[in-house]
Amino acid sequence: MSDTPYIGQTADLVLGQEFLTWLWFRSATGAIFNDAKGAPFTVSMEQRIVVQGGEGDHVETASVSGVDSELREARLGLTTGKKVTRALLRFERGPEEWQVTLKAADFALGSLKTPKIERNDRDADPDALLLEKLSLVESCLELTDSAFAAFLAVRLDAPSWKDEVERLRQWMRT
Repeated sequence: MSDTPYIGQTADLVLGQEFLTWLWFRSATGAIFNDAKGAPFTVSMEQRIVVQGGEGDHVETASVSGVDSELREARLGLTTGKKVTRALLRFERGPEEWQVTLKAADFALGSLKTPKIERNDRDADPDALLLEKLSLVESCLELTDSAFAAFLAVRLDAPSWKDEVERLRQWMRT
């Protein structure tokens, strides 16, 4: 199998990079999203982010991590044309929190941490715990889908996207 990306794979990467870069901007500027049922949730970029720019043999990657990091080096990378290729995201909806790593190239989710499941009864049905955990995983997928749908609504509307790109550029300069 060849390592050369095919056209669809390249398009997915570009769309994924734009999504993660936009999501970082929106989360840093206090955006509130709504899930499929209309419940509000927030997204924040957490301790690890990877930005990449260039083509072919001239690809440059910057990986930034750190507890309570402001991710300054990664933001600086954005000003030089790099885009986010991987990020650790935190979704918050009410008291629930999920953490997940999202890759721009294929929208793969990794390192998913769901909200803690309270186990009140030691004799509880073990299947109930598994089903609750699966439900929490599905909720994270739905939140990711809702954030992506919000991105597409802006990205596919040319005038809105033009305005959004200008706001994103201003954010990068601050």
